[in-house]
Amino acid sequence: MRDTSQPKELMQTELRQQQQRVELFSEVTLKIRQSLQLKEILHTTVTEVQRILQADRVLIYHVLPDGTGKTISEAVLPDYPALMDLEFPEEVFPEDYQQLYAQGRVRMIADVHNSTAGLADCLVEFVDQFQIQAKLIVPIVQTLNAHTHGTSSSKNHLWGLLIAHQCKNARHWVDFELELMQQLADQISIALSQAQLLEHMEEVVEARTAELQEVNRNLQQEINVRMQAEAALRQSEEQLRLITNALPVLIAYVDDQQQYRFNNQAYQDWLGQSPSEIDGCHLQQIWGDECYQRMQAYVETALSGRVITYENDIVLKDGSARSVNVTYIPHLDDSKAVKGFFALTNDISDRKAIERMKDEFISVISHELRTPLTSLHSALKILATGQLGTLSNAGQQMLGIADDSTERLVRLVNNVLDLQRIESGKVVMERQACNATNLMIQAAEVMQAMAQQHGVTLMTQAEDLSIWADADYILQTLTNLLSNAIKFSSPGGTVWLTVACHKKPSSAKSKKQTLKSKIQAAYSEVVFRVRDEGQGIPANQLERIFERFQQVDSSDSRKKGGTGLGLAICRKIIEQHNGKIWAESAPGHGSTFAFTLPAFDRVHHH
Repeated sequence: MRDTSQPKELMQTELRQQQQRVELFSEVTLKIRQSLQLKEILHTTVTEVQRILQADRVLIYHVLPDGTGKTISEAVLPDYPALMDLEFPEEVFPEDYQQLYAQGRVRMIADVHNSTAGLADCLVEFVDQFQIQAKLIVPIVQTLNAHTHGTSSSKNHLWGLLIAHQCKNARHWVDFELELMQQLADQISIALSQAQLLEHMEEVVEARTAELQEVNRNLQQEINVRMQAEAALRQSEEQLRLITNALPVLIAYVDDQQQYRFNNQAYQDWLGQSPSEIDGCHLQQIWGDECYQRMQAYVETALSGRVITYENDIVLKDGSARSVNVTYIPHLDDSKAVKGFFALTNDISDRKAIERMKDEFISVISHELRTPLTSLHSALKILATGQLGTLSNAGQQMLGIADDSTERLVRLVNNVLDLQRIESGKVVMERQACNATNLMIQAAEVMQAMAQQHGVTLMTQAEDLSIWADADYILQTLTNLLSNAIKFSSPGGTVWLTVACHKKPSSAKSKKQTLKSKIQAAYSEVVFRVRDEGQGIPANQLERIFERFQQVDSSDSRKKGGTGLGLAICRKIIEQHNGKIWAESAPGHGSTFAFTLPAFDRVHHH
């Protein structure tokens, strides 16, 4: 009898690998398509490719029209030199090589020093200075359409290269890695085309505005110019609609009276109303009273001249509820007056569903862990007192390690539960008038012991200011920020805690400014700042550190004892107070964490 078990195992292994490839590609593709910003798309691509391939360096090399090129996006391990923004001469990538890559050429080089790799000695010497041992190169190609003598033709244009480097040793690349790189290079090509379409949309709007201005400057030829402008306008709108109808998002233009002046085909697909039915309608008429109330404040922000992004829940024509991400981009004229805004709405229901499942799972697991962990921690504390017998030095050391680890687990579970309660809306902020100086003094007193233990000096500089906030949660925020600053400061360093008041920047006023917005315009803000002299934070990490389980360095949580949730909790608390929180830093020059809160005054009180 023939043994058929081995072919079956091989087939099952192949099927599992194929499934893994599909899941990885789908995950990265979703992250790419969730953004309309090309820079963010390129950064996501190199970061995810490095994570999946476990490569030492992944970069995107952009070929410039003059034959030179430079690295415009990169993810590299800290042990190896960065190539970001380095410009390379044409000799590094000659024209005949560019033509080969434009035709779809790929390179899988397991060892650059192996003579079979076919690399010239000068090129090997060039890559050695960047510690490159192996590399995988895939072209990013755009198809350009050309029209000549009534016929159309297409030409492949090499936009750049997606490259993976292995620096610590040679590496044999496999077909799956090449296929993943090729598929992601195709996604980048699509993203480039979409970016050009959006850019063309803005150019069309600007061209239309220029035509209308020309009409006003030539009133003596009003009738003839008006007929020409109307024809040009119809052509522009047809081009604009052709571009936007191909995108799976809601795209619209709303004037300063909150009336629709343009919307794409997706509105009819989602809401069941054609562009002609929506044109000229007020936002409230299209979305209904309840949904409009949720979006009104953001609309007013856009009409004041600021870009705003938020999340909302809408109901489609079939009655199903969808979660969406909405961005409003103000449209300003030459005098900087707001004429309206562009609205981009993207369906994020699948992502929100995954987040809810993840939050529910974390909440259940955290609740199940809390009681046994607390009991275990208490038992270890009792053992450490020696009431149940004396341990050897080695035993005491092991007990100390167990106690520290259990305490960290308890802190992690408590932080997870705190974050889950805040995000679920179960926490109600009891806001009242609070003295900012008193909160700073309390926070400094709580953290003084930790500061002394680390050899760090705490300095406070306060003003006699009143804020409108929940004192307990603001105290929690201050102690979290101080704890981080102390942990990441060197012995002998100083941590400063300051507070100051400043007026909100004035913005353009709409014709129908509400009473609420007039009152808010009179408010001043109070700004708290926590500054340290630590190692600093790279610029590309300043936003990510406020997300859950994010560390600048993966070893930080082990060395410093952090849970990766402190800053996420701080952000949720400040957002609940209608404030904002951010970080300013440069590697080697320390960091500053700041957040704003509304000041308390008589206008606010009433």
